[in-house]
Amino acid sequence: MSGQSITDRIAAAQHSMTGSSISKAVCKATTHEVSGPKKKHLDYLIHCTNEMNVSVPQLADTLFERTANSSWVVVFKALITTHHLMMYGNERFTQYLASRNTLFNLNNFLDKGALQGYDMSTFIRRYSRYLNEKALSYRLVAVDFTKMKRGIDGVMRTMNTEKLIKTLPIIQNQLDALLDFQANPNELTNGVINAAFMLLFKDSIRLFAAYNEGVINLLEKYFDMKKNQCKDALDIYKKFLYRMTKLSEFLKVAEQVGIDQGDIPDLTQAPSSLLEALEQHLASLEGKKGKEFSADSRANTLSSAVSSLSSTGMSFSRMDEKEKQQALEEEQARLQALKVGDLLKPTVPAHTQAPAMPLHTECKLLANDLDSSLANLVGSESIHTNTHTDQCWTQPGEKKLTGGTNWQSKTMSSTTAWSPAPMPPAPAPMAFPMTTPQVPVYGMVPPQMGQMGGVPVMTPQPMMYNQPVLRPTNPFAPIPGAQRFMSV
Repeated sequence: MSGQSITDRIAAAQHSMTGSSISKAVCKATTHEVSGPKKKHLDYLIHCTNEMNVSVPQLADTLFERTANSSWVVVFKALITTHHLMMYGNERFTQYLASRNTLFNLNNFLDKGALQGYDMSTFIRRYSRYLNEKALSYRLVAVDFTKMKRGIDGVMRTMNTEKLIKTLPIIQNQLDALLDFQANPNELTNGVINAAFMLLFKDSIRLFAAYNEGVINLLEKYFDMKKNQCKDALDIYKKFLYRMTKLSEFLKVAEQVGIDQGDIPDLTQAPSSLLEALEQHLASLEGKKGKEFSADSRANTLSSAVSSLSSTGMSFSRMDEKEKQQALEEEQARLQALKVGDLLKPTVPAHTQAPAMPLHTECKLLANDLDSSLANLVGSESIHTNTHTDQCWTQPGEKKLTGGTNWQSKTMSSTTAWSPAPMPPAPAPMAFPMTTPQVPVYGMVPPQMGQMGGVPVMTPQPMMYNQPVLRPTNPFAPIPGAQRFMSV
C-alpha cells in the first residue's frame, strides 16, 4: 500500500468543500501512505496552534477522530502528528490535552487486515501510552520536562527538597513509558515507525537531561536531609541508575538505525562508592552500624559524582544546539528564497537621486478643484523637475519594514508626470468586500503577501471622470462651463 488512497483524496475534497482547513490538513498529514507525515502539513498545523482564532479543541478532536480509523498507518500518523504538535506547537495545545480526562484509548488496537498490521499495532499501543503519560505529567506539574530551562540556574537544579522528591518520580514514570517502546533495529522497517522513533529519541534526550539535573540537586542536598527524605532520595537514586542503563540500550538502537553519533550523548555514571556513602548515611540516621565514611571522604565522593553527572548533562545539550542551528539555516534559506522571487526591487543609486526637500514644500496634497490642483502640480515641478517621486507619501524618518533605504514598492506608481490628456470613460468602480478569515486558509497564499510582509497591498485606483475636459491654453485661467471632478 503506497501513495494516497482514494479514501484520502475523497476526504480531502470533502473538507475543501466545507471550508475546514484544519480538517483538511489533518487528513493530509494522516493519509494511508506508508511514510511519515509531510513537513508542509505539520508546519501548517503548528502555525494553527499559534493563531488565537483557531480552536485548539477542534484541532485535537480531529486528531482523536483519526485514531478511530481501522488502518494502522492512519492511526500511527495521527499519534505522530499529535506528538509533533506537543513538541513544536504552541503550549496551549499541550495544555488542552492535559485538561482532558481521557486521551488515546488504544490499548486493544489491532489491525488484522494489513501486511504489517500485527507488528505495528503493538507499537501503536505502546506509543499511545507514552503520549498519555506525557500529557499526565504536564497536568501534574504544569510544565513540559522536555522544554524546561536547564543549567546551573535551571528549574531542576534550583528546586527545593520537598518538591524535588515529588517531581522526580513523575519524570521516572514518563521515561519508563518512553523506554517501553522497545523497538529494535529490525522492527524499524518503514517511514511511519521511523518518524515516531525519531520523536521519541529527541524526547528521551531532553527528558533524561532534566532527570539528570534533578538527581544532581538531590545528591547535593542528601546529607542535609531528614531521615524520611534520605530514604526516598536513596530509592530515587537507585532507580535513576537503572534507567540510565535502559536509556543506554535505547540509544544503541538509535545509533544502529543511522542517527548521527554526534547527536547521541555520552552517559557517565557516578562512582559506585557514592551509593555506599548514601546507604551508610541513611543507616547512621536509622541507628544502624555499618561502614563509616569520614567527612572528607564523603565530600570527595560526592564531588566526583556531581562532576560525572554534570559532564553527562553537558553532552545532552549538543542535540539542542544542532536543532537551533538547523532552524536558523532554514530561516535564512526562506529569506534568500524571497529575495530570489524578485520581491525586493533595487532602485537607482543614491548619488544620482535629488536631495530630499522639506516636507512642507515637497508633499502637497491635491485639492478638490482643477485650478488648485494644476497650480500645485506645476509649482512642484518648477522646483523639482522630474525628480518628485512617491517619497512625498512617506514622512522623513519613517521606518521601512523591509528592503532597506533604497527599497521601493513595485505596486506604488510615481506621481511625477501627471498627464491631463483626455481619458476614455472608465467602467463603474467595483466594490470589494473586506472579509477576515476565521482560520488560515490551508494551501493558499493571498496575492502580494510575500511582498509586503503579510499585508495585502491595494493597488491605487485610477482617477474617474464624469466627462472629458479639454486642456485650456492657460492652465491658470478659469474654464467656463467646465464640470468639476473628483478622484476616486
